[in-house]
Amino acid sequence: MDGVIVTSLRRIHNSQGDVFHAMKRKDDGFNGFGEAYFSTINQGDIKGWKKHTKMTLNLVVPIGEIEFVVFDKRTNNSFSIRLSQDNYKRLTVSPNLWVAFRGLGKYNMLLNIASIEHDPSEAININIDEIDFNWV
Repeated sequence: MDGVIVTSLRRIHNSQGDVFHAMKRKDDGFNGFGEAYFSTINQGDIKGWKKHTKMTLNLVVPIGEIEFVVFDKRTNNSFSIRLSQDNYKRLTVSPNLWVAFRGLGKYNMLLNIASIEHDPSEAININIDEIDFNWV
């Protein structure tokens, strides 16, 4: 989907605890740095839909499993991916695409490396039922 990048990430195994790479300045999808934050989602819960008008999202799931759905209302196309330690990748989402996500594991955490600082005036939220997607 145009405006979406999926990047494989390195996980370095160590007997005392693994290292999970997230993003480097030279990576595709890096569009500046505004802030980084963690968010959790309960198993079976869905957060979304949200569209950022300026922010590029860089989403990584180091704990649990989360299904992300990106929807482009301009083309009526959707893209979905499940991220976890077993499918350790970074999902980059450009501005003006709708995003929702669902917790699949018992405990789920994501990291967003956002291109700009949080600004509520640049984000639009709608109810989950306003975009037709079958969350099975």
